[in-house]
Amino acid sequence: MSKTVLRVGSRESALAVAQARLVMADIRRAAPALALDLVTMKTTGDRILDRTLDQVGGKGLFVKELDAALLEGRVDLTVHSCKDLPMEENPALPLAAFSKREDPRDVLVLPAGCRKLNPALPVGCASRRRAMQWSALYPGIPAAPVRGNLQTRLRKLDEGGFCALILAAAGLKRLGLEGRVYRYFSPEEMLPAAGQGALAVQIRRGEDTSFLSAVGHRETELCVAAERAFVRMLGGGCSSPVAAYAVVERGRLTLRGMDERGRKAALSGPPETGEALGIELARRMAAGAEGGSL
Repeated sequence: MSKTVLRVGSRESALAVAQARLVMADIRRAAPALALDLVTMKTTGDRILDRTLDQVGGKGLFVKELDAALLEGRVDLTVHSCKDLPMEENPALPLAAFSKREDPRDVLVLPAGCRKLNPALPVGCASRRRAMQWSALYPGIPAAPVRGNLQTRLRKLDEGGFCALILAAAGLKRLGLEGRVYRYFSPEEMLPAAGQGALAVQIRRGEDTSFLSAVGHRETELCVAAERAFVRMLGGGCSSPVAAYAVVERGRLTLRGMDERGRKAALSGPPETGEALGIELARRMAAGAEGGSL
């Protein structure tokens, strides 16, 4: 490519920076002569911590400043947690690559030094998706919203505000904090958010993407396409519990989805039809039909 320095945009949290550096390491493998410069910034979603996302504008608040920097040419690409991206994509800023997925599961984290849940306190979680599925597993312990980056949430937990937190395994592992995990939820117990565990690279339309050849992971791309299509078709957003998780096994992609009422269904088909599978499963669930196979 013609550039000699590639500016990589990221949120400024420790997790976002760690994730950006993972992508940068992959880029260096494909383009070792390319210099990389990490550009961090605080987003509106990082600044507003006293209200839930649905009260202040949704997941787009985590990408607004990064999108502007990309459109204005202040950075050349941006790295995101795929689950934090709005489902509707900006045609001017396509998602150019998805990294190989980390552990997609949700986990339960207890306060430091604790070995069991304290039912006198709520469990902290940042989404209706988690809260709805938690209530089915532990109906006697309410869920309460918690905002902030990973370290902020852990601090609130350790200071006694919650009996536990529900977090993404991927973030804890990327920061070397998997030792905090008390238990892992299987996808059957708690269906992950669309794209959970994957990183997405966003660029300006028309830009050369050859430097991303070592970043993109085809299986993850197909699964994420199915998941995002399902959530998009059901109108899922930050205030919705709609969830989706896809896997490729023995040459078939199986997508599991959950609608706003907590109903779950699955659909399987050829991996290359991931987006169509997501649309079809959403259509069937909206019509009250079961899943199946294509």
